[in-house]
Amino acid sequence: MTGNNTTGKGRLYLIPSPIGDNDPGEVIPRPVLEKLAELDTFVVEETRTARRYLSKAGLKGRIDGLRFHELNEHTKQEEVEGYLELFEGGNDVGLISEAGLPAVADPGAQLVALAHSHGIEVVPFTGPSSLMLALMSSGLNGQSFAFCGYLPARPDERKAKLKSIERLSSSTGQTQIFIETPYRNDAMLKDILACCHDDTRVCVAAGITGPDAFIRTMTVRQWKDAGHVIGKRPCVFLLLGQQTHR
Repeated sequence: MTGNNTTGKGRLYLIPSPIGDNDPGEVIPRPVLEKLAELDTFVVEETRTARRYLSKAGLKGRIDGLRFHELNEHTKQEEVEGYLELFEGGNDVGLISEAGLPAVADPGAQLVALAHSHGIEVVPFTGPSSLMLALMSSGLNGQSFAFCGYLPARPDERKAKLKSIERLSSSTGQTQIFIETPYRNDAMLKDILACCHDDTRVCVAAGITGPDAFIRTMTVRQWKDAGHVIGKRPCVFLLLGQQTHR
């Protein structure tokens, strides 16, 4: 597909994908689905997942004619730079992550940065964001917040980081948002309850947009009493410490 910019190169379209087991038509805006039908070149985090998504999005009969190039944690920098060739001749490219918005806590950010440095137009599309959906449904401070990404995997380092962001949240009133690999969700919640003050508010937002979605905000003390198990599913954690007064 040909872009209309003056660089002679195509555009980079940032394509959102469902964050749960949803039909794309339920969570992806129609203009995004229409643009998908116009593209034939995609940079994706995982080809199999992307093919399944595009098939459900209405491209089932065209899948074998599409070009897929992977960009994930295993992709070398020289491979990413090689993807500049995809934009030659005005060819537009779609960037798709495993779930949600591309380039947010996602290796696709490398391609976006590369596009900017080479004058390639970047076009973001709207779609489901687990971070924003979690924040808006948490009841915590939506005026001031920070995304901390993944916390350290080592238990001692993770606990130290939790204490650090709780102190920051308490002193600033800023909501702290972070995520975890699904199989460590319950270990994360256990560490939060062990490290944080009883009055700190914590939101657990798991399986957002899915039929089994669970979103609840309680104090650490209440979470301890509830004894909830999250399980191995996509989850966002939000924390707001009790404000300190000087």
